[in-house]
Amino acid sequence: MSDSEDVLFEAKHGVGIITLNRPKALNALTLDMIRAISPQLAAWQEDSRIKAVLIRGAGERAFCAGGDVRAVWEAGRRGDRLTEDFFREEYQINRLIHVFAKPYVALIDGITMGGGVGLSVHGSHRVAGDRTLVAMPEVGIGLFPDVGGTYFLPRLPGRLGLFLALTGWRLHAADAIHCGVATDYVPSERTDALTDALLSIDWSKDGAEALVDRVIDGFRADPGPAELAGHQPLIDHCFSARSVESILHALDESGDEWGAKVARIIRRQSPTSLKVTFAQLEKGAALDFDQAMIQEYRMSQAFMAGSDFYEGIRAVLVDKDNQPKWSPDDLAAVTAEAVEGHFRALGERDLAFA
Repeated sequence: MSDSEDVLFEAKHGVGIITLNRPKALNALTLDMIRAISPQLAAWQEDSRIKAVLIRGAGERAFCAGGDVRAVWEAGRRGDRLTEDFFREEYQINRLIHVFAKPYVALIDGITMGGGVGLSVHGSHRVAGDRTLVAMPEVGIGLFPDVGGTYFLPRLPGRLGLFLALTGWRLHAADAIHCGVATDYVPSERTDALTDALLSIDWSKDGAEALVDRVIDGFRADPGPAELAGHQPLIDHCFSARSVESILHALDESGDEWGAKVARIIRRQSPTSLKVTFAQLEKGAALDFDQAMIQEYRMSQAFMAGSDFYEGIRAVLVDKDNQPKWSPDDLAAVTAEAVEGHFRALGERDLAFA
C-alpha cells in the first residue's frame, strides 16, 4: 500500500483501490490529490496484474464534493499559478479516466459534485446509493460545468444535460440513473458487501468487464421512480429553445408550477455563466472528448480572468451570505462578443495531452 494523508491506494486481488481521504472536507479534490492519483492510474493501466479499479470516498457523507475551488479562489486573488495548474491537471485526469481500458468502478454513494462527477462519470461503472446526491452546480459560483461537462452533458437523454447545466439540479439515485450519470443503484447497506465481492472475483473465469458486470448485477436494486422522468416532456420542450432568455420565456409561458421553480433557480445564477454554458453545450455536442477538454481549459482561464467566479466563491463559501453581485447582473448585458471571448485559443498555453 502507498498512501498520503488525503488519498490512499491499495492493490488487492487484482483490483486497484483509490480512497479519497478528506472526509471532513467532503473529500474535496486538491491538486496534490490529483498529482497522486494520475501516475497511480497510469501505472495500473499498464500493470497486467490489475484487472479493475475501484474509487470511493472516505466517510459516509461524500464521494467527492468537488474540486477545492476555495484554494483556486485564494490563488487567483494572489496571482498564483494554481489557477492554471489545477484546471490543467484536473482535466488531464478526466481524460485518463475516459480512456482507461479496464473496468473503473466509482462508488458515488454520497455527495458527488463538480470534480467528483469528473472522477466518476467518465468511468465504466458509477454505482449510486441511498446517500447519492449528484450535481454540476458551477453556474451558481460564477463558473461553468467543466470536468468533461462539455462532452457528457450534451449526450444525456433529451435536453437533460442543458437543464442540469443551467440549474445545478441535484440528483438522487433514481434521477442520476434516469439521466445516465449513474449506471447502477445498490442500497447503501450493501455497498461493503459489493466491495468485498469485487475483491473476490476470479479473474481467470471471463473478461474483466463481464465479471464486474456480473458482480454488480448481483447487488443491483430498483431505486424507485425518477422525479425528472415526469418532467421530461417539459424539460425537452423548454430547453430546446435557442437562448437562455428563450428558455426562461418558455418556462414562464408553460404555466407549470415546477417549471416556474426551475425558472427562479436559473435567474439566481451568474448571467455570464449561463450564457457561456449555453454556448459551451451547443459547441460540445459536435466535439470529441479531447477537443471538449481543450475548450474547457480555454474557458477556465477566461473565467479566472473575470470577476464572477471570485464573487460567487465569496458569496457561497467565504462570507456565505449567498448574495452574489454578478457583473453584469442581467442576461441582456452579456454580449455575444463577451461569450465568444471565453472560447479563444491560448496558443502555447492551450491544454495538451501526452
